[in-house]
Amino acid sequence: MKYFLTLILTFTISIFSYPQTNKYFDAPFGGGGGFIAGWQIPNVDQLNIKLKEVGIPEFSSGGLFTTGGAGFLYIGFVKNLRVGGMGFGGSTSKSSSINNINREVIYSIGGGGITIEYTLPFVKNIGVSVGGTLAAGSLSIELYRNDGNFSWNNIWNDINNGSTSNVSRRLENHFWIFSPTINVEIPFYRFLAFRLGTGYQLSIGNSWETENDQSISGIPADLKSDGFFIQAGILAGFFAF
Repeated sequence: MKYFLTLILTFTISIFSYPQTNKYFDAPFGGGGGFIAGWQIPNVDQLNIKLKEVGIPEFSSGGLFTTGGAGFLYIGFVKNLRVGGMGFGGSTSKSSSINNINREVIYSIGGGGITIEYTLPFVKNIGVSVGGTLAAGSLSIELYRNDGNFSWNNIWNDINNGSTSNVSRRLENHFWIFSPTINVEIPFYRFLAFRLGTGYQLSIGNSWETENDQSISGIPADLKSDGFFIQAGILAGFFAF
């Protein structure tokens, strides 16, 4: 994700190095980049079934908060078409304590990739853009069960004999993302604009792994990151809407 945020920053710097008018192409020129906050709504129904069985509170089906960045640049030679990059990530957790045994689950989601959008030419003064995102993403579920008592020697004893009440597991799914999107940018002060957008995340790939890259069988088919999302943020740049 750091790579994609660096790419976004590069987009933003590049924007200010170009003139604000374009003499070579009959098309709007400009772009921007900045901070984006989002709300992702993945399907956690199958996960909640298992959490209820082990005494951990369920996750809300209403989604989780994410943060990240996005940037874009109009390519000029194709009117109203712009390309860019984005990255996002977020996590949420639930925990409980039963008979002095702590239980916790951490659900994390993230991704980053490229965006291709077309700004509708008949909308003036603001930018309304439709397009899509192609990205790489990951979904992880971390599970912990322990009594809170750890020592250097006991950790190695647990590895040696396997008799322990302290358990940790990390389940991870890597996949490709395609998301149709619509974004609205509203310039409000010189080189600043407010973005509001929405889309639907589709994931391709349901291969799960745990420790030492070992494959996991029996993962429910609908335990995915697929779902609607909304995003909002502040972009800095030149916006020729």
